[in-house]
Amino acid sequence: MNAGAAELIRPEWPVPAHVHAISTTRSGGASEAPYASLNLGTHVGDDVDVVAANRAQLCREAGLTTAPGWLDQVHGTLVADFDAADPDRHRVPPTADAAITMRPGRVCVIMTADCLPVLLTDREGRAVAAAHGGWRGLVGGIVEATVAAFEARGLAADLLLAWLGPAIGPAAYEVGPDVAEKLDAGSNSTGGAAALTPGRAGHWQLDLYQLARTRLAACGVEAVYGGGECTFSDSTRFYSYRRDGVTGRQASLIWIDRGQTPEGV
Repeated sequence: MNAGAAELIRPEWPVPAHVHAISTTRSGGASEAPYASLNLGTHVGDDVDVVAANRAQLCREAGLTTAPGWLDQVHGTLVADFDAADPDRHRVPPTADAAITMRPGRVCVIMTADCLPVLLTDREGRAVAAAHGGWRGLVGGIVEATVAAFEARGLAADLLLAWLGPAIGPAAYEVGPDVAEKLDAGSNSTGGAAALTPGRAGHWQLDLYQLARTRLAACGVEAVYGGGECTFSDSTRFYSYRRDGVTGRQASLIWIDRGQTPEGV
């Protein structure tokens, strides 16, 4: 398959000009079915050389001067500190479900295929982060851990902006009693109960967007943008693990531009 131009989603949110963010779709790469076509995941069974070509294409079309800091995502709550360790693509990716940096040119990235990508920065664009928001990670505290990483850098939660990228929508995300019980337990702190809507007998519909907004608000992050896509329903544009099983991964990236960074950032 010949690669075409990638379709890149650019968030609409009021961030400084030196902060850049994109979310990919499945369009424009070189992978064959069932990964067609811009698969960026090396762990899903696709040809690793083709994935490398897709990743190189992404870097070219996004104008990246350094490779993204890919993660080994495990639905956990660890935040990789890209200021402490160089996310060189030739190294083994760190096991984490979020990454943060204050260094211009370093790219935070997470991959998804139904889970929720959460991109964050502060109003002055001094730091950026990307978090992987599956239900386990959201209930476990990935949002809180990422916000805490900003606060450790002197950036209070009320200074932050968040963008919610493409994820499975509530109409398509049915969960059973085992998941609902975990979401509903301690609902005042997890926000899980507010994200559940009764569905067919013994099942619920889960709104990942609502769950993330509740968790962000509980941390003090009120400026939240994006949301509303459904990876499951839009098979032309997005990968969906729940829909297809064997499939590729899209990515959401955020970075501080080296050339546009103002003095002091």
